[in-house]
Amino acid sequence: MTAQYLGPLPDHGRFGYSPITRRTDYRWPGGAGLAVYLGFNIEHFAFGEGLGATIGPATPQPDVLNFAWREYGNRVGAWRCLELFEQLGMPAAAIINTALYDHCPELVAACVARGDELVGHGHSNAERQGVLDEAAERALLQHCRTAMQRHSQRTPEGWLSPWISESRHTPDLLAETGYRYTLNWCHDDQPVPMATRGGQPLWAVPYPQELNDIPMIVARQLDGKDFAQMIIDQLDEMLEQSRSQPLVMGIALHPYIVGQPYRLRHLRRALQQVAAARDRGQVWMTTPGAICAHAADRAAGAA
Repeated sequence: MTAQYLGPLPDHGRFGYSPITRRTDYRWPGGAGLAVYLGFNIEHFAFGEGLGATIGPATPQPDVLNFAWREYGNRVGAWRCLELFEQLGMPAAAIINTALYDHCPELVAACVARGDELVGHGHSNAERQGVLDEAAERALLQHCRTAMQRHSQRTPEGWLSPWISESRHTPDLLAETGYRYTLNWCHDDQPVPMATRGGQPLWAVPYPQELNDIPMIVARQLDGKDFAQMIIDQLDEMLEQSRSQPLVMGIALHPYIVGQPYRLRHLRRALQQVAAARDRGQVWMTTPGAICAHAADRAAGAA
């Protein structure tokens, strides 16, 4: 078969190409060049069915080994992580499944009591939203906003799809149902405005697929000390890069992984380095919602 070269490849149409070396410099609040946030993924999974991360070989359902491993995060790991965040004076973005309100509402309440931002993350991580038809996907997005407002008196501004699964219409539906930003896209180190079919604003706030414990520790089988060193190396390099332009460094954490005591010990070491940079005024320790708000306000002022 002869290859056909017919011009540009199919594109998403959400944003154009922009090399990061050709953008205008500005600063985050307090004059920092680097904004850092903790994406704290708190999830619940159906027992005996659906999707789920696996620390050991998957077995026929009910897969007790892997279900119990994930449940450790809600019963133990998340609470240890929250203790660490509190000791270091760090806010977090609690990226939550609304099934938690039925399963362990105390955990979500603890995040709210700390003042953490709540980010929508579907009803359960046992399901992918990208396979839903448009009406069902819209209903899911609306359900999560309603549930979080009813139970926590917080209306989420941000969204991360379970398994980062999108349909062709997800950005449009997010904007139409009132979300202000998405964490699904990991294509940049700065917030990027996205086009939507109705013209409503939607921002893509950088969310990491490298500085993320699932792909690094579960998929690539790195040790906890290696993941901690990745955080420190990312911090050091991005502090240098952010001297000339503002950057975002997200750290994606799942309590059933980093909440294991021997991994938490290494995470503690890494976050102490982040806290030290914050205390020196080099880092704005924040949430993705605050990053989105700052970027949107700046864009509005420049318009």
